[in-house]
Amino acid sequence: MTRRRLLLLAPLGATAIAGAAFFAMLQRMSAGTFDPRGVPSMILGKRVPAFSLPTENGATLTDGDLVTGRPVLVNFFASWCEPCVEEAPVLMGMKGRGVPIVGIAYKDKPGATRGFLGQHGDPYARVAMDEPGRVAIDWGLYGVPESYLIDGNGIVRWRYVGPMTTEVASTQVAGLLRKYA
Repeated sequence: MTRRRLLLLAPLGATAIAGAAFFAMLQRMSAGTFDPRGVPSMILGKRVPAFSLPTENGATLTDGDLVTGRPVLVNFFASWCEPCVEEAPVLMGMKGRGVPIVGIAYKDKPGATRGFLGQHGDPYARVAMDEPGRVAIDWGLYGVPESYLIDGNGIVRWRYVGPMTTEVASTQVAGLLRKYA
């Protein structure tokens, strides 16, 4: 084949690949196995990435602090994040039911984080500041809010992308807390 023909066929090949992917997604949707929030994560089933972050009170939060012998929910959030405002009442309800939640403020200023928590409630046992966003990269963060369930041995067992809902908290998180308790 000539180079010119290959260049003319390239868009057709790309369209065929996109069509096959779309067809596969439709098949998964009709079978009930498609999860639009199912974002792949390289840390699921692995130990929490090593990190050390300053907390809101001047102490330090490390990956070792998440190994508590019981499950912990880690929630990445930010004061500038509108979906984080939506999930705030759900996280407060989870705190009221005794769910240990650690917050990591992503690319946020400490004063803005304090203001956010003062206005929308503070569901966190501890809040760490990832102002440059480097720790979030190691976790594979796509955006905020994003939550991870860590078992008592420090293994990442679950990831949820987007604002936590009452339904997700009462079904998925509650079930995982029982499973890994």
